[in-house]
Amino acid sequence: MSLQALSARLDNLESHVAIQRLIAEYAHAFDRRDEALLRSIWHADAVLALGAAFGHFVGVDAIVDSARQNWAHMPHMHHWMANTLIELQGETATAQAAVDCMVLHRELGQVQISGHYHDRLERRDGRWAFVERRFDLHYLTPLPHWKPVAGSEAPADTASA
Repeated sequence: MSLQALSARLDNLESHVAIQRLIAEYAHAFDRRDEALLRSIWHADAVLALGAAFGHFVGVDAIVDSARQNWAHMPHMHHWMANTLIELQGETATAQAAVDCMVLHRELGQVQISGHYHDRLERRDGRWAFVERRFDLHYLTPLPHWKPVAGSEAPADTASA
């Protein structure tokens, strides 16, 4: 194998890892309420299109503002990203990822949100970041009888159960 071919394979692998990491960082940023991490995963002109249920936002400042609004209504989130598919085309890429998210909503209580993300990413100046992240909502389902009985998010009176 030529050095050029080996270099191309290595770049492909590194790009896949970088994009997988961006998808995970998106989930961690929302779950941890980490504005700095959330800002770091987008190019400045990025779009976050969450659909009718959650809104459409253009630019990093608008995306972070939308996160603040979501955190005000949903103070606890836990995202699970799965079944990621990535297609590289030089300095651009597309990705798809399934998501299940459990949230504690101030009005609805515990809610499960499920859907699919469709991503466009670009490598600019050597850095991969989201250009567009579009969410297709499969369902948003209140779970009225859901109650944690142990763990860091369980109420103090049930944490020892």
